[in-house]
Amino acid sequence: MKQILQNLGTGETLLADIPAPRVEPGGLLIASRASLISAGTERMLVDFGRANLLQKARQQPEKVLQVVQKIRTDGVWSTLDAVRSKLDQPLPLGYCNAGVVLESRADGFRRGDRVASNGGHAEVVAVPARLCAKIPDGVTDEAAAFTVLGAIALQGIRLLAPTLGERIAVIGLGLIGQLCVQMLRAHGCRVLGVDPDPARCALARGFGAEVVAPSEGGDPVAAARAFSDGRGMDGVVITASARSDEIVHQAAQICRQRGRIVLVGVVGLHLRRDDFYKKELTFQVSCSYGPGRYDPEYEEKGHDYPFGLVRWTEQRNFEAVLELLADGRLDVAPLITERVEIDRALDAYRRLGAVGSLGTIIRYPGREEQALRRRVVALPIQQKPVAGAGGARLAVVGAGNYAARVLIPAFRRSGAQLDTLVSAKGVTAVHHGIRQGFSRAATRFEEVLAGDGVDAVVIATRHHLHAEQVLAALDAGKHCFVEKPLALTLGQIDRIRRAWEAHPDRLLMVGFNRRFAPLVERMHRLRTACGGPVTLLLTMNAGAIPADHWTRDPAVGGGRIIGEACHYVDLARFLAGAPLTGFQATAAGGEEGARGDAALIQLTFADGSAASIHYLTDGGKHFPKERIELFAQDAVLQLDNFLRLRSFGWPGFSGARLRGQDKGQQGCAAAFVRAVEQGGEPPIPIDELFEVSAATIRIADLLRRGSGR
Repeated sequence: MKQILQNLGTGETLLADIPAPRVEPGGLLIASRASLISAGTERMLVDFGRANLLQKARQQPEKVLQVVQKIRTDGVWSTLDAVRSKLDQPLPLGYCNAGVVLESRADGFRRGDRVASNGGHAEVVAVPARLCAKIPDGVTDEAAAFTVLGAIALQGIRLLAPTLGERIAVIGLGLIGQLCVQMLRAHGCRVLGVDPDPARCALARGFGAEVVAPSEGGDPVAAARAFSDGRGMDGVVITASARSDEIVHQAAQICRQRGRIVLVGVVGLHLRRDDFYKKELTFQVSCSYGPGRYDPEYEEKGHDYPFGLVRWTEQRNFEAVLELLADGRLDVAPLITERVEIDRALDAYRRLGAVGSLGTIIRYPGREEQALRRRVVALPIQQKPVAGAGGARLAVVGAGNYAARVLIPAFRRSGAQLDTLVSAKGVTAVHHGIRQGFSRAATRFEEVLAGDGVDAVVIATRHHLHAEQVLAALDAGKHCFVEKPLALTLGQIDRIRRAWEAHPDRLLMVGFNRRFAPLVERMHRLRTACGGPVTLLLTMNAGAIPADHWTRDPAVGGGRIIGEACHYVDLARFLAGAPLTGFQATAAGGEEGARGDAALIQLTFADGSAASIHYLTDGGKHFPKERIELFAQDAVLQLDNFLRLRSFGWPGFSGARLRGQDKGQQGCAAAFVRAVEQGGEPPIPIDELFEVSAATIRIADLLRRGSGR
């Protein structure tokens, strides 16, 4: 299928061939019929992509501070690689779509339903059902494509809470502003529209607004005074897109005492206290389509808010807009200035912002469903094979940031043949597949299990998918590398163990890469030479992450102990060189500790060694993110951030330092590829994989239950 993408690094807008996305439970697969280019938002993204690095930095100064801090902890080259990788991510454009349901995995929708959604500019889109609404009979596909923009306008108006007869100003008469004018008029308000474009003012006048165009000498403050009989406007909706702080200042000037201002657009927000203090004005920023936006429980998991408590969710706002369209109280036909077929859509993007341009509708030909639902596409070869590439043919499932930036390049440099890259929506699979030299991109995991084209599967998906995908890979007779964790429950580990025992010739490896770090391997050799038990202190100054991050969801990410601290349980097991015999765990770090996501963990081993793992989330970024200390034989080894290994009296060793951080990802990938090609003992003994994985799950369970033992 065809889809429009924006590269934020190069600024290039692309029409790409993408495999049809996979529809998730609670979602819909939709064949597009029409989509609307949102000129304001999409032009902003296109302009940002075309800006150079300095201009991008000026637009996002908060990101610059994050980059500086990362340089301090991870080094220059690692940070630059991370920044380039982030900017290289392809961004699907569009969020105003109308189409027909091809497949439904949600209650209330069925195949053949016409729906409006926030799907992008693509022939086929996969959208959660809460972001869809059925299109009434009599509403055209083109009109329905305005549903999402209409919901944005409607949510701003709901926050403003206008009453019959009030006088409201709309500053900015683009698409959302024009929709606001019509809705406010339908609400019984008198409306004053403000925009520098005389043509947009004329359009708003046709919808019943009085207008003022500053570019033609109009004075909005004077016009508002006359319009309100000298009393001031009851409220202002700002739908403009500009960097100037003057827009909010102007809105405050034209308001009456205790007037209301709602920001729907994007403007400068250096507010002047005096503007708001004297009149006791209220100011509020509207969040997109309405309640439920950006809430994964609502959007992704489909949990609706109670109707009696939250009357207008984003989905119910969609439905309200569609009713206005069906009743004829919302007229969008005058807002359409251009129609293009998907094949010519890039021409429309080149004209974004042109004089007279407002709403552009992209139309989609009615292709055969079989072609639309194609789940695998061949990729053009742009990468030369690595010299000496061996016979290990890999498929990678998951194309997120870590997989694309770290794992896939590591496997490629190790000489593996990269066959198929799989991602749920296909965009990242195509983008990174081309860059890394894959032969195919797909959206179905099953595609890499069928036939003999793939020797091994690399699993880099979200944690809750790991166990079932490992089981499927082993059952299909494939070697399997799974990025940690191996599983989220002890029951899953038992099932994986039984599956591996049924296929003992299949290699199973978990991405415990830190044991392959060059300086850790050096520590291991020094420790082995000294013999006897050792004491280990392992500190991960992990830092806080957002409360709603998927890794903190026990059902999806398993929590931070299972998802990340497992690295340190494995590292302690590796450096101790003896089986685990016991563990204790105590919560640490306030709220995250109470959730079981920060802890002090004590491990004991069969040879008398002991380890204390400090997985902390409330430390400062000026301290090393990771520190490993090994005590033995009246001496100490200390490793900071996998960059510098210090010796404090260690016999025959004075220390070592690398030019760049190396956490062992390359060594880990190379070891797996060699084992696939040559056979022999697995790089990580299988008993250690199961031992470490089970111990980490038990530790996390103890922390959640608060027993600590």
